[in-house]
Order: sequence, then C-alpha cells, then structure tokens
Amino acid sequence: MNIAAKLAAIGTATIGEAWSGCRIMRSPPEPISPEMTMAGFAVTVQCQPGDNLAIHHAIAAIAPNSSSLLVVDYSGCTSSGPFGEIMAIACQARGINGLLITGAIGDSEQIRRLGFPVFALGRNIIGTTKMNSGVHGCSIMIGDAPINPGDIVVADADGIVVVKAKDTGKLLMATEARIAKETEVIERLNAGETTLQIYKLDTQNA
Repeated sequence: MNIAAKLAAIGTATIGEAWSGCRIMRSPPEPISPEMTMAGFAVTVQCQPGDNLAIHHAIAAIAPNSSSLLVVDYSGCTSSGPFGEIMAIACQARGINGLLITGAIGDSEQIRRLGFPVFALGRNIIGTTKMNSGVHGCSIMIGDAPINPGDIVVADADGIVVVKAKDTGKLLMATEARIAKETEVIERLNAGETTLQIYKLDTQNA
C-alpha cells in the first residue's frame, strides 16, 4: 500500500489529532458523496472562473499513476461547473486519485457512480469556456490552508488535512501511536471501565 492509500485509510480525524504539523482546513469543500475518501500529492491549478481550459491542461500533464491529487483554485465561484463526467473519466484513465476544487461541478451522480472522489463547494450544470490556460504548479490557498505543489492532501467526510511530503515518515509514526492508544482505550471500555477512569478525569469537574 503506497503512502497516499495508507493516509486515506487512516483518516483525517486521526491525522489531525496525531500530528500537530498538519494543516487542518476550516470550512472545506465537501465530498459529493459521503463515502468518498482520497489522498495524494497535490497538483495545483489556478483556474479562471467560467473557464476550464486550465483543468484540461493539468489532467493531461499529470504523470500516470503518480498518486496525484488535482487541487483547483476556482476562486470560490459556484456559478458554473468546470468539471464533469468526461473529465472524471480522463482523470481515472491517468490514475489521478481525486479532485479538490473551490468551485462547483456537474454530472455529480455520474461521477459518484464512477467512484471518482470529488470534493467541491456545490453543483452547477452551467458550462464554461476553454480559453484561459490558468496558472499551474503554484501555491494556492483553500480556506485558511495553504497548499503547495507536492503537499499531501487527505480528504474524507470528516474534513481535509494538508501535510508536507517530507513529514510523512514522522506522521505515520504519530498516527500509529495514536491508533494503538485508541485501541487500548476501546478494549478497556469494552472491559467495563469508564472514560473518567481511563483518562483519570476529575468526576466533579466532568
């Protein structure tokens, strides 16, 4: 299992609790279907609202099966849908792990059936032009979380976190320790202890 798949399986809640060095996105784009999870190395794009040529270029430029995640800054615009079923199939054909976009998308049900993870701000079936090539490989801001090319982004129904690629070794160690601790707590709860006992909480102040 590669690093992206491992982090997707661990989940954002555990990562956010275990690793203080991650950036937790506030009010993030949400999955178009609750079961969707994704993780990968960010390929960043600034796309002009109302035009999706930059996204077409980005998909074509991504190396196949590189555990990449397409991260598109669409300026929070939801008045058009720059991404739909055809683009989702194009992403799957290149082994792209998912899409995070600060904008709306179309063909949401078709994309859900494809199983291609998409996190967006909404849905809109209004089309776009294809004239502006945008900016690629740039640092972008989604909510209050800066995302740089090559950062690892992990997203699921609980939220979205961003981690520097160089920190993944330390992150995995921290999450393993967190999971081991939580497993012990669950075992003790099943054995009859309370959280007050396990965490040695003052019952008068609980």
